[in-house]
Amino acid sequence: MHITISGKNIDVTEGLRTAIEEKLSKLDKYFSREVDATVTLSVEKNRQKIEVTIPVKGNIIRSEQVSSDMYVSIDLVEEVIERQLKKYRKKFQDKKHDGFEIVADLYDEDDNEEDGEIVIERVKRFGMKPMYAEDACLQMELLGHNFFVFQNAETDEVNVVYKRKGNTYGLIEPEF
Repeated sequence: MHITISGKNIDVTEGLRTAIEEKLSKLDKYFSREVDATVTLSVEKNRQKIEVTIPVKGNIIRSEQVSSDMYVSIDLVEEVIERQLKKYRKKFQDKKHDGFEIVADLYDEDDNEEDGEIVIERVKRFGMKPMYAEDACLQMELLGHNFFVFQNAETDEVNVVYKRKGNTYGLIEPEF
């Protein structure tokens, strides 16, 4: 794997470079030939962020991780990319893109996914009473969830509130 590393508001030390190369080189076993990876490190206040992008013809494998320690972020980003490769193995398996292919026999065949099918394991039903978006955010926080489906008291439509980065919230409304 050919790795291009750059930094924003951070000097890329030899220790960081070595840690990145060691972690990402573990992913080489998933590819049948040399691929290019772009790594961007950045620091904002107390946030150490790493972004890794691996372009593959027709697809992009990407992860962005933030923590208070850059080495922890590096570990997290490698785990996420490996999980993505395993999750989409059936999609990539045996499909060649200009000489690129995922090495198929390295994956565990005991995964719950069969032929890339999406399996819904649980259906949840609940009554929705009308409420305002702010009340839905409060309810979401009380439940400890990242999103909450509710009936909007102002529009009488089903909406979704969700938690965003930076302790902010988003609202999804249907468009007709």
